[in-house]
Amino acid sequence: MSLNLELELEPELELNPELKHKLKNLPQTCGVYQFLDKNNKVIYVGKAVNLRNRVRSYFHRNITSPKTKKIAQKVRNVEVIVTDNEIEALILENNLIKKLKPRYNVNLKDDKSYPFIKVTKELFPRIYPTRNVINDGSKYFGPYTDVRSMKSALRTINQIFKIRSCKLDLTEEKIEAKKFKVCLDYHIKKCDGPCEGLVSPEVYNEMVKEVIQLLKGKTDVLINSLKEKMNLAVEKLEFETAAELRDKIAQLQSISAKQKIVSNDFDDRDIIAVAFESKDCCCSIFNVRSGKLVGRKQLRLSLEEDESLESVYSSAIKFYYQDYVEIPNELILETEPEDKETIIKWLQNQAEKKVDIIVPKRGDLKSLLHMCKENAVLQLKEIQIQKMKNLGNIPYSLSALQRDLRLKTIPKKIECFDISNIQGSDSVASMVVFVDGKPKKSLYRKFIIKTVDGADDFASMQEVIERRYSKVSENNEIIPDLIMVDGGKGQLSSSVEVLEKLGIKNYNIIGLAKRLEEVYLPNKSEPELIPKTSSGLKLLQQIRDEAHRFANTFHRKRRSKRIISSELLEIDGIGEKTAEKLLKKFGSVKNIFNSSFESLAEVIGKKQANIIIQHLNKLNSNPTSK
Repeated sequence: MSLNLELELEPELELNPELKHKLKNLPQTCGVYQFLDKNNKVIYVGKAVNLRNRVRSYFHRNITSPKTKKIAQKVRNVEVIVTDNEIEALILENNLIKKLKPRYNVNLKDDKSYPFIKVTKELFPRIYPTRNVINDGSKYFGPYTDVRSMKSALRTINQIFKIRSCKLDLTEEKIEAKKFKVCLDYHIKKCDGPCEGLVSPEVYNEMVKEVIQLLKGKTDVLINSLKEKMNLAVEKLEFETAAELRDKIAQLQSISAKQKIVSNDFDDRDIIAVAFESKDCCCSIFNVRSGKLVGRKQLRLSLEEDESLESVYSSAIKFYYQDYVEIPNELILETEPEDKETIIKWLQNQAEKKVDIIVPKRGDLKSLLHMCKENAVLQLKEIQIQKMKNLGNIPYSLSALQRDLRLKTIPKKIECFDISNIQGSDSVASMVVFVDGKPKKSLYRKFIIKTVDGADDFASMQEVIERRYSKVSENNEIIPDLIMVDGGKGQLSSSVEVLEKLGIKNYNIIGLAKRLEEVYLPNKSEPELIPKTSSGLKLLQQIRDEAHRFANTFHRKRRSKRIISSELLEIDGIGEKTAEKLLKKFGSVKNIFNSSFESLAEVIGKKQANIIIQHLNKLNSNPTSK
């Protein structure tokens, strides 16, 4: 039964009549939808079990996702393609994303395709690298995200197996007609001469099967098979064949010894981990076959901010497991991907066997996943370091902050202020300075609040901002690239008021509220939408925490000094200056009271030293007065 419900739309979104009509008449079936912008360019591709409900959900009230809001604001048209089931929708969605590379989808970063090792479908198959994957009946192994590892695999194959390197069209008719002659490879024992019929197609293809086992990572299985053949050759007194097999086994055992054993259950599985920050994402894949780590792959993805971890894993799986990629029995992930059940069905259809997605909680698999994650994080850091070099060694977090706050220049110098007091007593403020994303402690400043009584953070912040930037104006100093106050709209408004009063122009200022880590900009009632994973926001939190630490340390020291000095001021004849001298010299009241008359006299003179000694003697003779 179809219900014709009125669509609740965001008040600020103005949808054209054509789009409104389409939204009201979408089918309630499985399929794929494409959002188009004003230039008729596809900006997002998605799939849905119910197209009508899914597409309309982008335009409901109370959307909290910044990414969804951006998409909804830019959509001018929507196109849908109906499919028979979820798996067809997933395959179509994946193909459209690869082809169109929409802005708001997760995409493969590299424009070039990854290479594969191709085993041709011929009477005498050839084995060579290719980037052009076509459905011609050949077998493909890969993708190899590291070309060096592919070349290493091909070298190993050429060293152990006598696979022909020529491009001759070897058909039975041409071989029988003696159309070809053997080349140098035959004479140096790199090829068995199939071009002259010196090796049968059956024997040659048996060798190709061994190569395929090696490419699949089944090295130990292949070694056991070759040992059986060697023993059989010995029994038949075919010692030359047995010697060749022995040498082949020795080379394969050398390869097997280099492969790290990571699991005792000898299962086939892929370990997948992703690390992402802002729009950069790296995916690391460990290929484990028969319990051994036989290969490592790396993908670089690009994504929009505010992507969920589940969504990123879902996209990484769909990008990696193409038509010719071997799918193991298990995929090990740190979290379940979006549309887990549909992805499993899709993988099982491709692999024609049972495939599971597992999220380990403990044990060897958890440790292996952690190692894979560290590889992904390391790859991400390398990308960020490269970006820093391109920007002139500017930390990536600063460029991210410039983007998040839409600043005209990179905020190389940031000054942050924080107020600290307990119920209005001993109120102080701190100013910390970060230059190029790192604390510059020589520029830190402390402020004792002088004009405010009680706990009034707004007025206290105004006093500090005025004292700091009036001095900057008087000395013709350069205003920092970004001024930051610890607090929300109130502290920010108070600070802006002072800066305007001082006549300071062309400044950037923000407020960072503690409770929800919200960033406020001047003249805006709502906080700025910055993804929680943004390195720019993390830098702001680091600066705020440092200002808070510095203010609290100063406040505790001042409060402690006041409490301690009050004990000394209770002594008749001891004033503030004398108490300060004593505390500076001895550090605490306890140390002062434990000092000798001579030590005290050296600091404050014999007369006042005698007053303190008499006070101590009086306390000792009358313990109840202590």
